[in-house]
Amino acid sequence: MKFSKEEKSWILYDVGNSAFTLLIATIMPIYFNYLAESGGLTEVQYLAYWGYAASITTLIVALLGPVCGSIADTKGLKKPIFVAALLIGAIGCVSLGLAKQWMIFLIIFVIAKVGYSSSLIFYDAMLTDITTEEKMDQVSSLGYALGYIGSCIPFLICLVLVLGGSSIGISMGTAMMLSFLITALWWVLLSIPLLRRYQQKYYVEKKPHVIAESFKRLGNTFRNVKQEKKIFIFLLAFFFYIDGVYTIIDMATAYGSALGLDTTGLLVALLVTQIVAFPFAILFGRLAKKYRAEVLITICIIAYFGIAVFAYFLKNQVQFFTLAVLVGMFQGGIQALSRSYFTKIIPAERAGEYFGLMDICGKGAAFIGTAVVSSVSQLTGDINKGVGAIAVFFVLGLIFFRISVKSEN
Repeated sequence: MKFSKEEKSWILYDVGNSAFTLLIATIMPIYFNYLAESGGLTEVQYLAYWGYAASITTLIVALLGPVCGSIADTKGLKKPIFVAALLIGAIGCVSLGLAKQWMIFLIIFVIAKVGYSSSLIFYDAMLTDITTEEKMDQVSSLGYALGYIGSCIPFLICLVLVLGGSSIGISMGTAMMLSFLITALWWVLLSIPLLRRYQQKYYVEKKPHVIAESFKRLGNTFRNVKQEKKIFIFLLAFFFYIDGVYTIIDMATAYGSALGLDTTGLLVALLVTQIVAFPFAILFGRLAKKYRAEVLITICIIAYFGIAVFAYFLKNQVQFFTLAVLVGMFQGGIQALSRSYFTKIIPAERAGEYFGLMDICGKGAAFIGTAVVSSVSQLTGDINKGVGAIAVFFVLGLIFFRISVKSEN
């Protein structure tokens, strides 16, 4: 399948921002563990505070997302707001390298993650402008696929700096500072083609009071969602199943580190996740040509339930490596197909508003997931029970998703 310049530019942003995602999921929690130990925190406290920071971030984005998405639907505003979010995320990423105390690090992390997550709301909403409904599944899947494999390039450079820096006289702090800078540059540079070529095709006309009108449209959207049964029930299903997916992504390395697993082994295992995710994301995109997206999403939810149950019994490096491979097989498919499926069932000219609502159900739900992992870990003193608890979210997600499919037929 041939892709247009606009589609290729859109896909490149997935490659750029995925470097920040991979850094968050791998090296960053390990560095925070280093800062936390220096600050006298225990392993359970370290996991809990990292989880709380992730929860606060997703809560902020869930509150801001629909409002900003509604404003971005106004003619000529989607690109400028997207650029603002991108810059907040990239500058925050660089600033993380300057933090030497764990609390300051977490505060900057929240700001950077808010910018990153907000940019994805506007980025996802651009999908309606850059491609056709027939190609949405393939474009979305290829974005995730190339994001997984492309993000490995800056990650490997950062990995060499962090793990091998001491042999050439580079301290842990300096290695991390360089890693954050490299990641931010990669992210921004690969965003340039999209910024040059993107044109907002679907929009609402600009009115005198943009913000007031955006709140008004947002109110109408909430009312419309209730009337649109298939959208409402899908968002409810998405709330539960993507909760578990994002929680696993956010907490994976922190979980392995808290279990006392070897740092190098953890990073290699998560690198394998990216490599495995590349062909499987493409595979799900191709399968979407032959099978309904509803069937493929159902398979992914069931698979993730199994992954969560497996994580409950995880004890050693080999099991964590197996977990990383399993996550890689289904991570791209469930995210890409959910994104393109939702794009098909919403009004194109109000994509920003609806993706803002989706973000409430997505990253907003991850607030609950990471909070559950952190709370159960602290209350029971058992990290495995904290992670295993998210299996229930996949069960609820599957139930509501199948109800949404039946309501559509």
